[in-house]
Amino acid sequence: MQIPFVDLKAQYARLKPEINARIQQVLDHGQYIMGPEVAELEAALANYSGARHAVGLSSGSDALLVPLIAAGIGTGHAVFLPSFTFTATAEMVLLAGATPVFVDVDAHNFNMDPVDLEEKIGEVTTAGRLVPRAVMAVDLFGLPADLEKINAIAKRQDLLVIADAAQSFGAEAAGGKVGTLADVTATSFFPAKPLGGYGDGGALLTDSDELAGLYRSVRSHGTGDNKYDIVRLGLNARLDTLQAAILLAKIEIFSDEVDARRKLADYYDTRLTQYVATPPRIEGAESAWAQYTIQCDDRERLRADLGEQGIPTAIYYPRPMHLQPAYAAYGPGEGGLPISETLSGRVLSLPMHPYMPEETAERICQAVINSVAG
Repeated sequence: MQIPFVDLKAQYARLKPEINARIQQVLDHGQYIMGPEVAELEAALANYSGARHAVGLSSGSDALLVPLIAAGIGTGHAVFLPSFTFTATAEMVLLAGATPVFVDVDAHNFNMDPVDLEEKIGEVTTAGRLVPRAVMAVDLFGLPADLEKINAIAKRQDLLVIADAAQSFGAEAAGGKVGTLADVTATSFFPAKPLGGYGDGGALLTDSDELAGLYRSVRSHGTGDNKYDIVRLGLNARLDTLQAAILLAKIEIFSDEVDARRKLADYYDTRLTQYVATPPRIEGAESAWAQYTIQCDDRERLRADLGEQGIPTAIYYPRPMHLQPAYAAYGPGEGGLPISETLSGRVLSLPMHPYMPEETAERICQAVINSVAG
């Protein structure tokens, strides 16, 4: 029997009456753009995270682009980001007109290495061709980056910190919940994310009244006090009312789902630690467990063995961004970011969702053990 990598059908079965009622409410009032559910969801997101403001957006990618535009970051500016990430992080920097500067990651936690970040800032400053303006710190697989150290570095250099929390909404660190750990936090509601809709969606979280106002303007074509008062360059980046309605039903059970993800991760750890490199645990931090990602020496063999038994896997990510053809001109080339390159050859993500029965988790673990130990 094929095991689902992410089981959205089980979640819908649990929430079917609530989701259908929320959708019907939107169909009844007909306010499909910026309907009342958008503001209601923004309040719920702010309340959950502890952030003062939440601004709903059309995608997690736009959630990265909007703060760059709002800050006037563009040509001649450097934005520092990890190479071991999804393309959207680098993509949005280039779409804003700025230059991505790739930073290596920590071998232990997969996230941006603060030491290498500081070195890269120094290199850019010494070269003098670009002005450092921002840091995009990615919370890979659901674990918050070391924002305490990153914020301190950024403060010394007067850099904006954008936390790319596409995978980590629901996570926590010593400083609080994701959404409160950086100047601005971007998250995604792509269906497979911990809090996912039924299409694209995203949000920005910030404590700054000024930034929140700017983000609301940029998401709606740069409008000012009225629809035809255009005060800045903007985007069409509004969150659809229907997606907000669906997310309102889902956020009611989100804490339960995050707890279930953590229990599954604990189970995987208990069974697999002796056989593969299991995901990092950081003292004082709690992952949202968007993915459960192991490291292994013979990944292709393990992946093939699991596939033969109906167990899907995924590789996030098979090639770091600095070695992708689209970004080759901005990276140091092969060997330039060794930890990112090594991880890309070793990581493998196992099925992870809050509705997995324990017997299914055991089936997965036993298959991994048989492959690795056999």
